[in-house]
Amino acid sequence: TLKNLEYAAKGENEEWTELYPIFADVAEEEGFSDIAHSWRMIAKVEREHEKRFRKLYDNVKNQRVFIREEKVFWKCLNCGYIHEGTEAPISCPSCSHPQSYFELFIENY
Repeated sequence: TLKNLEYAAKGENEEWTELYPIFADVAEEEGFSDIAHSWRMIAKVEREHEKRFRKLYDNVKNQRVFIREEKVFWKCLNCGYIHEGTEAPISCPSCSHPQSYFELFIENY
C-alpha cells in the first residue's frame, strides 16, 4: 500500500541520514575504522533502498505499476509467459493468472 511504501522510505531515510552516520562516528571514535567504514557503506545501500521505495510509491500512486511509456517485456511469475507491450496483460494468456503476477522482465545474465 501507499502508506507502507511511505513508511518504508522514511525508515530507510532515517537509517542512512541519521542512525548509521552516528554508528560510524562512534565506531571511528572508539578506534574501529573498519566497522566505521562498513556503517558508511551500509548507509549508501540504505539510500538506494529509499530511492527504490519512493519510485515504487510514485508508480503505485500514479497507477504506473503495470504501465510503461515505451514497449517493454513483462513476465508472468506463475508460468514464465513473456509479453511485449506498454502494459502488462490483464490476465496471463498462458495460465490465466491476474495482472498482479506480472513484473518487468529484465535480462541481467
